[in-house]
Amino acid sequence: MRLPDFEAWAIFAKVAQSGSFVAAAQELNLSQATVSKAVTRLERKLGTRLFHRTSRRLSLSDSGQGALEAAARLLAAGEALEAQASGDAARPRGAVRMTAPLSFGVRRLGGLLAEFFELYPEITVDLTLNDRRVDLVESGVDLALRIAELEDSSLLARRLAPVRVLPVASPDYFARRGRPEHPRELSEHTCLIYTNTRAAGVWRFRRGARERYAVTVTGPLRVDNADVLRDLLLQGAGIAMQPDFLAFEDVRAGRLARALPDWRGPDLALCLLTPPGATRPARVEALIAFLTERIRASDWASG
Repeated sequence: MRLPDFEAWAIFAKVAQSGSFVAAAQELNLSQATVSKAVTRLERKLGTRLFHRTSRRLSLSDSGQGALEAAARLLAAGEALEAQASGDAARPRGAVRMTAPLSFGVRRLGGLLAEFFELYPEITVDLTLNDRRVDLVESGVDLALRIAELEDSSLLARRLAPVRVLPVASPDYFARRGRPEHPRELSEHTCLIYTNTRAAGVWRFRRGARERYAVTVTGPLRVDNADVLRDLLLQGAGIAMQPDFLAFEDVRAGRLARALPDWRGPDLALCLLTPPGATRPARVEALIAFLTERIRASDWASG
């Protein structure tokens, strides 16, 4: 019986995740020739190409795409096994690749990571902040934070906290323009519109178990980043839908106030996602456990 070519499959996964043979070789501390030969060896054995190669671009073939998830699990399991055998499980070390939404990362992650590095000085985090939905397996990401109503997925999801989206404005704005009591009245107000949603400019609300209302709003600004809206809100420029992790302190301090307190906006959640597979390195487990505990205990999440 011949064993599968575990090394070649792990190298294939690293090439797919890093996007090039050169980057994979650097990450694995191997020569580029060794990496290329391992992938070629697999392709000859399978009788099919795993990558489409041009002088400028490397992309997965259909066969490569179909094999990537299992190969990535194999790579992660091997890394976890070596970490456990070498004692890293007791003292986690190494790099964790992580992605998170831009606004949440800017407002909430810096302080948390500073505390995390105090607890785990031998772990490093490669953090990417953007609002795109990154393919965790293809990109080699160990964990992702996402704010959404999650769709069915092979990814493993853990709900960390509710995200309440609130219509807010400054007390000065309400003093000048009046405070709306029903969502329909928002069509007569100056609204600041966050566009990175499925239906930008249509704000949806619910009251009680059955009452629903959607209103089309307009205003002078449409923007794909919610942080930009804060200064405009504080200066009385209009009403905006803001997640509570951005608006919580301003509302509590009285700098902003809620419109429509009897109505609720979309029910979203902050979720932590990991690629499929039960085995994760100790460094990833340490960051998952830390973020889960700290986020669930935060004022904005529990209040």
